Amino acid sequence: MNTAQLVTATRSALERLAGHADELGDLDQALGDGDLGITISSGADAVSSALEDVPADARPADVLRVAAKAFASANPSTMAALVAGALLAGARAWGDATEVGRAEGAVLAAAAAESISTRGKSAVGDKTILDALVPAAEALRDAPDAAAAVDAAVAAAAQGVEQTTQLQSQKGRAAWLQERSRGLPDGGAVAMLRFLESWRDTTSRS
Repeated sequence: MNTAQLVTATRSALERLAGHADELGDLDQALGDGDLGITISSGADAVSSALEDVPADARPADVLRVAAKAFASANPSTMAALVAGALLAGARAWGDATEVGRAEGAVLAAAAAESISTRGKSAVGDKTILDALVPAAEALRDAPDAAAAVDAAVAAAAQGVEQTTQLQSQKGRAAWLQERSRGLPDGGAVAMLRFLESWRDTTSRS
């Protein structure tokens, strides 16, 4: 996937992701302050608009940098800051690559997870976005081929969400609920899952 293809796929996936804003807002209302849906929808719209101006000679890493800046600028939220930092980490990991595929997707996901873990002082099992992102990164890395990679990532992320729903939240506002957080899925993890599903549905048509 070259830069132009990456931009097209990203914009299409983000359009699909924005359609889940109400679901994500409801999930966050149950565990947090209820702004996740707005964060995702406004961030997706901002990134999509910003990507219209990516020059033809840009590299895939430049797409991530543009997306990071746009997403962070659209929202003064913790999630926006974490996502922006994760995208910038991915851009550094991609370096001067001119095309990206399964291997680069795995590198991006791993770099993003490390960034979020470090900045958010969180780990898998704390009931955060990492519970979907880390399994997805591992699935991308271990997939036998590119055709199976995204489906494997979606399945792994879905399993991560399911396995941690019954856990007690350890981070953010959700941690204040203590035992009452059990049985409720984390909005950030679900948002990651919905993005991966959106990416799968977008790229499967191309």
